[in-house]
Amino acid sequence: MSINELLEQALTLNVNDRTKLIDELFKSIDKPDEEIDQIWADEADKRLEAYRKGELKAVPMEDIFK
Repeated sequence: MSINELLEQALTLNVNDRTKLIDELFKSIDKPDEEIDQIWADEADKRLEAYRKGELKAVPMEDIFK
């Protein structure tokens, strides 16, 4: 079955079924990368520790969104 044939069939589905199909397709290609998640968690821990030690200054949220 070609992608065009599949698309034609998918377009005949009702809105709820098409939405579910889209959601499932996105889930299949957007899987979390545990290694990257761990790298970010480690970085967050390092930044928090640096802040608590006074090695890193905080920036008020209002200044960030100006």
